[in-house]
Amino acid sequence: MKVEQLYTGCLAEAAYYIESNGEAAVIDPLRETEPYLERLKADNAKLKFVFETHFHADFVSGHLDLAKETGATIVYGPTAQPNFKAHVAADNEVLKVGNVTIQILHTPGHTMESTTYLLKDENGKDFAIFTGDTLFIGDVGRPDLAIKQGEITERDLAGFLFDSLRNRIMPLNDDVIVYPNHGAGSACGKKMSKETWSYLGDQKKFNYALRADMTREEFVTEVLTGLVPPPQYFPKNAVMNKMGYESIKEVRERGEQALSVRAFKAAWEGNEALVLDTRPQDVFVKGFIPGSIFIGIDDTFAPWVGALITDLKTPILFIADEDKVEEVVTRLARVGYDNAIGYLEGGFEAWKNEGEEVDTLDEVAAEEFSKKFDGINLNLLDVRRASEYATEHVVGATNFPLDFINKNMSEVDRDTKYYLHCAGGYRSVIAASILKSRGFHNLVNIQGGYKAICETALPRTEHVEQVTEL
Repeated sequence: MKVEQLYTGCLAEAAYYIESNGEAAVIDPLRETEPYLERLKADNAKLKFVFETHFHADFVSGHLDLAKETGATIVYGPTAQPNFKAHVAADNEVLKVGNVTIQILHTPGHTMESTTYLLKDENGKDFAIFTGDTLFIGDVGRPDLAIKQGEITERDLAGFLFDSLRNRIMPLNDDVIVYPNHGAGSACGKKMSKETWSYLGDQKKFNYALRADMTREEFVTEVLTGLVPPPQYFPKNAVMNKMGYESIKEVRERGEQALSVRAFKAAWEGNEALVLDTRPQDVFVKGFIPGSIFIGIDDTFAPWVGALITDLKTPILFIADEDKVEEVVTRLARVGYDNAIGYLEGGFEAWKNEGEEVDTLDEVAAEEFSKKFDGINLNLLDVRRASEYATEHVVGATNFPLDFINKNMSEVDRDTKYYLHCAGGYRSVIAASILKSRGFHNLVNIQGGYKAICETALPRTEHVEQVTEL
């Protein structure tokens, strides 16, 4: 038996590959199929099942393309109603993969169809559980994503989650391995561990949500504390995963078109497209196309695209290094942005060499800023999440979270000069680029962000423990 975790840091997402005696299963695959096909070829194995723990909200799964390319059966747990051919398994049903078996454990709570898959080894011994978003390392899945107005509330879902954990997961042996769908950085939970797997016994000891003496009401209260509205793309991705989507091959063919400066401009105007600059932030600030938005490919690109670009169908033109073009299109598609329509051939240099207008972003070193700022005479915007700001911030700074910049634009004034910072510089450059695209030009980015600020003498609030990472 082979079990492999395929972890993707940008989305903090874990897919799984299981192989036994020439048969294989994949659990919660990402949109692109190559990683799984390569493993099948290397093992000379046939893919029998594609297991989905639930209708994912934070990424578009690759179940449809993978099943089409391999002939595998897509499997969901009880109550799922996919809009395509799939096997909706019964609770406790057992499916065989080579010499091992996978048992279906219906564990509603994160969503109503959420299911945990129990892997038993060749000897029938419980080996591992693939928990999806039901149980994370150090946390559990948020129960506020599948609310149905007038039918089911977040408190209802939290109660179902309590029952699922106590009745289906906690009775399992302590040596069972827990393989979740996400790790730290995902917005599907509020404070996950950086570890991507654990033993169930350790989770019973250290995971706040698995305390043996916890009442149902205490669980509901604790699991709902610290939640903020989910990223706007979550329900849209869930619909795509349930209803179906376009093949990744077609998405790539459309998105990887090289466009001359002239063709790029024509496509921009003709399609009312959004121009996305994916280069490193230190390169972007020195020169970029006016009106373009920065979201760098070298960081948590896809989640920020999903949080900030409000329409999945928006035509997207992009600037990228030549060796990053396919990666950009793929990572856009992972979160449902299938309408990339081409990239600027020759990149920003080609634009500049054609004599087109360019823009820059002013920056200041943290030490230099610290000599000017007294909490009164300059306007400082801290674009980190509210939970980070509450933990510790510069005295006199205003919290202006990047997550909700589209909703909070009215809080800033076009005639006022603002200094911006985040934790390290990535998010503040995104925020500045969005503000500039909306007509706010009197902006200065603080180099190195809060990390650099902490090395100055600027007064900061007393540090308190961060209770949520949302």
